[in-house]
Amino acid sequence: MTSRGPGKRVRKTPVERRHEIVTTAARIGLTEGLECITLRRVAEELGVQSGLVGHYFPAADKLVAEAFTSATMTELDGLLPEWPARPGTTGAQDGAQDGAEDPGGGAARGPLGALRRFFGLISSDDFDDVSRLWLNARHLSRYRPVLREHVVEQELLWCRRIERVVAAGVETADFRCGDPWAAAVRILVAIDGTSAYINTSEEHRAGPLTGVARAVAETELGLPAGALEAAAG
Repeated sequence: MTSRGPGKRVRKTPVERRHEIVTTAARIGLTEGLECITLRRVAEELGVQSGLVGHYFPAADKLVAEAFTSATMTELDGLLPEWPARPGTTGAQDGAQDGAEDPGGGAARGPLGALRRFFGLISSDDFDDVSRLWLNARHLSRYRPVLREHVVEQELLWCRRIERVVAAGVETADFRCGDPWAAAVRILVAIDGTSAYINTSEEHRAGPLTGVARAVAETELGLPAGALEAAAG
């Protein structure tokens, strides 16, 4: 019987290694806070030397910024998949790069169904970590210019996602809205405003703040109260 030695370690490509580093940092930032992202901490999580992480990210601020973008993009893709842009339009006023179009089948649900799902997801406890991450990032971005650039880019991208769904709903007569971009901005501000209390007064905000963002969206889109509530079951 021939004994087998330890398996040969598969060396990761630079692209794979970089992605692994950013993904690990994103998980730390999402669950523990962006301040906890350090080259040493990420290296410990991956079981590698901190110098390897430093090879890809000589400046920790760059890793923090990319980790924030990775975490928020992953959440956004799950909450509200990219809606196909209308022919002849960019679907945005910010010049941010396009994401993959409709990876989660949002168009199959229709604009109304997509927003019902969106508001149902962000009202769950699972969204709390994302709310904390945004609050954390906006605070730190005051002192970290690189992070600030990523925060602004993500703010505009989240607005654009909402804008595209609103514009599609206007075309199908599901919504009544004269300016989808302005409506998207106000809806996102309502979401961020209620999320600002995520770290404090939870027992007080549970009742009065429930459904505030959804109610704002219904008003913006000319819908009756409760139209964007997810169907029970």
